[in-house]
Amino acid sequence: MMKYWLLGATIGLLTLPILAWLFRAMIVQVQEMETALVTRFGELATALETPGLHFWPTRIFPWIDVIHVSRRRDFRLFRGVHVNDARGTTVIIDLWVEFRIVDAARATFSVADWDRSLQNLVAHSATSILGNREFNEILCDRTDVGRLLQVDIAAETERWGLSVDQVYIHKVSLLPEVSQQIFHTIAARLERAKADIEESGRLAVAELEAETDAQIAGLVADAKTHYPVAIGHALARLAKRPNVFHAYEELHKLSLLRPHRTVAFRGFDGDLRAIDAAMLPIPAIEGASDERRLGRGGGHA
Repeated sequence: MMKYWLLGATIGLLTLPILAWLFRAMIVQVQEMETALVTRFGELATALETPGLHFWPTRIFPWIDVIHVSRRRDFRLFRGVHVNDARGTTVIIDLWVEFRIVDAARATFSVADWDRSLQNLVAHSATSILGNREFNEILCDRTDVGRLLQVDIAAETERWGLSVDQVYIHKVSLLPEVSQQIFHTIAARLERAKADIEESGRLAVAELEAETDAQIAGLVADAKTHYPVAIGHALARLAKRPNVFHAYEELHKLSLLRPHRTVAFRGFDGDLRAIDAAMLPIPAIEGASDERRLGRGGGHA
């Protein structure tokens, strides 16, 4: 009896792993954002997209195969894509491509190697689109150029079951000899621009000086025309004060007789001082016989 019990226990222990293996062999597990393609003799039998465990008894047969395809967002960075711009300059760009698989069956069976095909498609699209633009346009309008690349690439990848969400120009560079040539060209343009600015500045300064001189000349001429009128008005006002007018005439005569001498007005005795007439007193010079002092009734030496 003991022998039968031991034999049954041994068979049971051996059967459990076999049953577990059979159960796992007949189960297809699907993860989130994943598609399980079940093939029979290499042909697609069904596509399982619902996450979880799917019971598939025929999976234990060797002609049944399961291919797991992820539908999550993926990306590729294509480095060193050589294109020629509108001027024929060789431009080296790095392209960042974001995509996801929307049809796992087409992505698996419609193209032999969609990864390599995508790389060739990106290079061809970059050559055709960037070839119509100059280097500065590619450098400044990278967002717009990336959008055009996305539209062009998506039209082809849709047949493969891929959806291209974004294409971005990650890096733009030039060959070393081309970079040196562009550097010298830009330096020469800057020198020419600097010379043009300096010449424009000199012309503007000369024009401003000429206009200023013309305005000054006009003001001086206008002042000269008003000078006699002002002198006439001043003499008319002096004529109303005979004592002051007489003193002015005496001073004017002395200045005409000896113009090299200094004639100073020291004011009237008790009535009008030199400071009142806005004239500064000049100290007497010893030996100056022509200096005169004016009094109330006139001037005296």
